[in-house]
Amino acid sequence: MRNNIIRLGLVTAVLSISSVTKAAIELPDIVSDNMVLQQQSDARLWGWATPGSVITVKPSWTGARAVKTRTADNGRWDVAVATPEASFTPYTLNIKGDGSDITLDNVLVGEVWFCSGQSNMEMPVKGYNMQPVDGSARVVAESRRYPGIRMANVPHAQSYTPQDRVGGKWETSEPANVWDFSAMAYYFARELTDQLNVPVGIIHSSYGGSKVEGWEPRELLETYPDCDIEREAADPEFNHMHRINTKYNAMLHPLIGYTIKGFVWNQGESNVGQHDTYPERQRDMVTYWRDKWGQGELPFYFVEIPGWIYSGAEGTEAALFRECQHRAAEITPNSAIVCSADLVYPDGLYCIHSPMKDRLGSRMAHLVAERTYGIEGLPTRFPTFKSMTVDGNKASLLFDNAPTGFYPFNDLKGFEAAGDDGVFHPANAWGNGNTLGIDINCPDVETIKHVRYNFKNFAPATVFNAQGLPLIPFRTDK
Repeated sequence: MRNNIIRLGLVTAVLSISSVTKAAIELPDIVSDNMVLQQQSDARLWGWATPGSVITVKPSWTGARAVKTRTADNGRWDVAVATPEASFTPYTLNIKGDGSDITLDNVLVGEVWFCSGQSNMEMPVKGYNMQPVDGSARVVAESRRYPGIRMANVPHAQSYTPQDRVGGKWETSEPANVWDFSAMAYYFARELTDQLNVPVGIIHSSYGGSKVEGWEPRELLETYPDCDIEREAADPEFNHMHRINTKYNAMLHPLIGYTIKGFVWNQGESNVGQHDTYPERQRDMVTYWRDKWGQGELPFYFVEIPGWIYSGAEGTEAALFRECQHRAAEITPNSAIVCSADLVYPDGLYCIHSPMKDRLGSRMAHLVAERTYGIEGLPTRFPTFKSMTVDGNKASLLFDNAPTGFYPFNDLKGFEAAGDDGVFHPANAWGNGNTLGIDINCPDVETIKHVRYNFKNFAPATVFNAQGLPLIPFRTDK
């Protein structure tokens, strides 16, 4: 298998392990100048040196004690360093032993988040070809106002065997660097910094076009009847983006254990059509990641897939997938989802990469600030369908998370109704000031049986609660 992998050129950015007999400390890229360590934790650090050599790690913050460890027989050493409260004070970290004396500079202590997924997470601040990011010029120009934001960009890599190393050194928030930062992750970090007033470090590891199965280990994939690692590995023509297992091995496995606060995930477009199995597979992935990190039930927050043409704007496979993403949040403990139904432009049918990363990142940061850090009062509760009463071709709908009603008040778009035949027709809809719900009627249906709102592949949100959050698309015919 390994020869197949090399022949396919899948190991694209993984560094080979140096001989363990070399007399010098080697560090992974993730342990570098400018890094951010998780505050008030036992932050894990590691590297490689001659087996049996003594390694000493000494932080510069007040009261810190030197930590010593001995390199194992395989050449790897690991330590846990007790970190103080977050601050914008730059520290140093001295690592000594085996003939080396290394000082890491400009180290901050704050909050660290692991951001992963496919191209909507990967999309850089500079955008893609003919696909811009809203506000990119301003956010780059203002980047030096956020010296506490750091990002480690992990390069693309694939392998069918778990790797120990991958590239991606920490970089600071300044114009020369920010253009290449993940736009969604950077806007998230900006807003979280504003909410918490602490440094925020982002480990960004994503791969455009990747499926959820690409980020899962072999032992999970072998339990899925439709996943065949050996067949994929032997097929040089198989879509490299869709290869299963390879991103986990090459882009996540080498980083397992770096102490973090939680995960932010933006993925799913490549799994559209798999709504029957996706919720359980995402849950399996999260459970496995948490177990390997060994930090308990780390929070896992993720994003709805955007509107796009898929099989056609009027199709429903993407709507079914968004529905299953909400199911994934329900069955995964300490997990929540951000609705993105409004974050596409009306003329963006053929652009799967929403330019509105600023609003998406801020929305994610608000959710994280509330759920993980306990900041109350933030706009995080999306209106959701609750119940329906029917009177012939009229219906009254009630919702959660819309305590002061909806806007616009009249002529609400996107509603459809169906009778017993299951054929949906456009429905008239307007706000009900008495129940703070929505009333509809459908002249083409004798007796309403089911109602849908924006349950299509591409249907930009048109209805919002008073806090400006979009009504989550829904159907009553589940």
